[in-house]
Amino acid sequence: METEHNRHVYPESALPVVINSNRFMRFLLSVLVAVAVGITTVGSASAQEPGAYTLAIGDVISINVFDEPDLSFNRVLITDNGTIPFPFLGEVPATGTTVFQVQQAIIDGLKPDYLVDPKVTVSIVEYRPFFITGEVKTPGSIPFQPGLTLRQAITMAGGLTERASTSRMTVISGGSDGASRRIEMDYEVKPGDTITIEQSFF
Repeated sequence: METEHNRHVYPESALPVVINSNRFMRFLLSVLVAVAVGITTVGSASAQEPGAYTLAIGDVISINVFDEPDLSFNRVLITDNGTIPFPFLGEVPATGTTVFQVQQAIIDGLKPDYLVDPKVTVSIVEYRPFFITGEVKTPGSIPFQPGLTLRQAITMAGGLTERASTSRMTVISGGSDGASRRIEMDYEVKPGDTITIEQSFF
């Protein structure tokens, strides 16, 4: 039983300190939640980056129409005319679009004449290659991989020759006006790039 002797009595001056402490904890918690939400948002944006990739000739995509195996394909190559063949729809434009735009084009084409509510998913299976020429041991085309640097690309091409210059390396980007520009070892390779490692003068 609580008595006058064991009951804790807080001075009035201490009460505001307890209240302010609670408010501070609630404020701190709200800040942490806001930071967590911000991190989640950034992560979601990063996860969507592949969807912003612009398709071009040589890319390979997959098309899945839910519950329609005859309309689903594991590998569809974007042809030289920049389209993909698809049942009922014929040639669907793909070059210069994203996977999301191709996906929507297929949905719009199938609805409502062929399917009432088509569920379509389009994904990138294989990126178009890039090319590396000049003073590497095995020049030619190399399958693109996201996040690939020039240094890694040179390794995939067998390494540099003895005559290679690490200060005279250029790239012509796929889909550009054909102008070349100097690049460094940390350059991030893009699909369709044509990279040239020039010969050293010495």
